Amino acid sequence: VQLQAFGGGLVQAGGSLRLSCAASGRTFSNYAMGWFRQAPGKERELVAAISRSGSTTSYGDSVKGRFTISRDNAKNTVDLQMNSLKPEDTAVYYCGAREGYGAYTYRSRGQYNYWGQGTLVTVSS
Repeated sequence: VQLQAFGGGLVQAGGSLRLSCAASGRTFSNYAMGWFRQAPGKERELVAAISRSGSTTSYGDSVKGRFTISRDNAKNTVDLQMNSLKPEDTAVYYCGAREGYGAYTYRSRGQYNYWGQGTLVTVSS
């Protein structure tokens, strides 16, 4: 499956941004999806994950209550709505995909087989 992430940009602290990831090549509804991010000098970390049907979601501790992941299997897209952004949210954001099973979400980057190219989010203070 091919993934393309977009929607990044520069935003002030406290603002909002919506990222989207478009998938092609395979049956999208067979794949669990995740958003990860990587800041300079840091490892890639989980932001949010969603099951293949969208019935289950999971979030990294630092974004709980501020970010929301959703998917539209008819449009082959997964979105990340980011509210109350903080400077520490600055990173390159990646969407990932892997074959999903049931309502499971996957929180480890090593569990994902496919990655998009990343989109940069910069939050100014």
